[in-house]
Amino acid sequence: MRSATIPSLLVLVAAAFPVPSASAQDDVPPIGAAEADKVLEAVAEPGFADILTGESLSNIAKAIAAGDVTSEAMVSAYLERITTIDQSGATLQSVLSLNPNALEDAQAADAAVQTGEGLGPLHGVPVLIKDNIETADPIPTTAGALALKDNYAENDAPLIAGLREAGAIILGKTNLSQWANFRSSQSISGWSALGGQVRNPHMLDRTPCGSSSGSGAAMAAALAAGTVGTETNGSVICPSSMNGIVGFKPTVGLVAQTGIVPISFTQDTAGPMTRTVRDAALMLSAMATEDDTDFTSALSPDALTGKRVGVLRFATGPNAEVNALFDQALADLESQGATLVDIDSFSPPDDYWSGEGRVLEVEFKHTLNEYLAATDPDEVTTRTLSELIAFNEENADVELALFNQDTFIDSDAHSGIEDGEYRTALRNILRTSREESIDKWLTEENLDVLVAPSYTAAFMVDGVHGDNFNGGTGAGYIAAIAGYPHLTVPMGLVRGLPVGLSFMSTAGDDANVLAVGYAYEQATQHIAKPAFLRNAEDIEQVGEAMRPYKSE
Repeated sequence: MRSATIPSLLVLVAAAFPVPSASAQDDVPPIGAAEADKVLEAVAEPGFADILTGESLSNIAKAIAAGDVTSEAMVSAYLERITTIDQSGATLQSVLSLNPNALEDAQAADAAVQTGEGLGPLHGVPVLIKDNIETADPIPTTAGALALKDNYAENDAPLIAGLREAGAIILGKTNLSQWANFRSSQSISGWSALGGQVRNPHMLDRTPCGSSSGSGAAMAAALAAGTVGTETNGSVICPSSMNGIVGFKPTVGLVAQTGIVPISFTQDTAGPMTRTVRDAALMLSAMATEDDTDFTSALSPDALTGKRVGVLRFATGPNAEVNALFDQALADLESQGATLVDIDSFSPPDDYWSGEGRVLEVEFKHTLNEYLAATDPDEVTTRTLSELIAFNEENADVELALFNQDTFIDSDAHSGIEDGEYRTALRNILRTSREESIDKWLTEENLDVLVAPSYTAAFMVDGVHGDNFNGGTGAGYIAAIAGYPHLTVPMGLVRGLPVGLSFMSTAGDDANVLAVGYAYEQATQHIAKPAFLRNAEDIEQVGEAMRPYKSE
């Protein structure tokens, strides 16, 4: 039976199945009204779960635990949405592979509910995992690359083991910017050789950003109850911001790096990408297997009261509409009892970015060689970065069809992590990002958290020129290089495209960052549901302005 606490059927159907405008799909089959009709017919059957797919992970977990819906029904409902929205219709291409064991795992979860066994906080909840994270399921971990298409893992990464222990069902793997966007300086966010180009469900010709592109798009389109991404520098925060969801990059080391196709041991981390901050805190509590903190315990709508918030004014960019949303967000923070303190500048040394590049390239060669050497040689024949470069050249028609592999080549030219220039660069970028920036601002002004716009609105996918970030909006790179926690929460729309508000702090302050972000979210509720627009001209105001003027 259905719980009386679950919102009305029609409201949830509208939330889960947003209807695009009639012009939104000229050359792509429409997915709106017909699919909504299909759901309205199907939900008449007892236990059908489509009405819940657009709900928060927290609410879905409660409904499963209460017996109001089964895990098997939720898995089936998400699989149907993936077929309807991801593999056809809007064709988001956000899901790279599906776990053939998902339904069986869900049935076992339902049996546990029936017998009254101890249930974890994510019991029976279907989640999608970025395809650079190993799971013991019969699906490969590919990083979107042909060279890893048969890379099957025998064991779960620790973060996956934590999610399973909490009861989560691994639904499948998401597409991504190939090699977590560390193959080329000319890359296209959201493209991989195996998965093609991920589309932003808010506007299909716009970037989903990356490298956790599929996790961001799939979460926004309600293809799972929660998703997991990874970040080295921006790869959780950017796709979360541009797809209108919550994304959290924890302090580096809080979530184990083992079992993740690597870039950098000083910056890599996995993080939850979800509908709400509470959902992110729930998932983080399971993913942080060496930490027993319940990250939901500090969440309070009053968490901003009395807080001192540093405003990174230098992080605003040229887009006036994004800046207006940021100004409104600052007013909202003040209305919730926060005191704002402006931080006007960040002046890194001239070698900051070259140093960051050197650190990532050196660590990438070192960690990737270790990773490749540990794979099954019968499944992965490329055993080193040098061999991978040669493999890509041999398969250039697939791998190098859109952009080169200059970042691979530059990385392979470095000598190793014992190199003195690498060690100097690492020491310098950490000092600049930590002691001379984030920690200095927090300490000198007695601040609790820092805020900035996360990114600008999504730019267009461009198969010719590659990515164009349209100006320097955001400051998440400082937290990424420092290894510090960073949360993005939706703060509104710019012409149909979501933008996020960032919350950052120092190492280990993850619970506080989540709590402050939760209070902002609860006060503002800028939930961004995708409209699956074809392009900006599907917005009436934009489309009208793009046509010739006609006098009356």
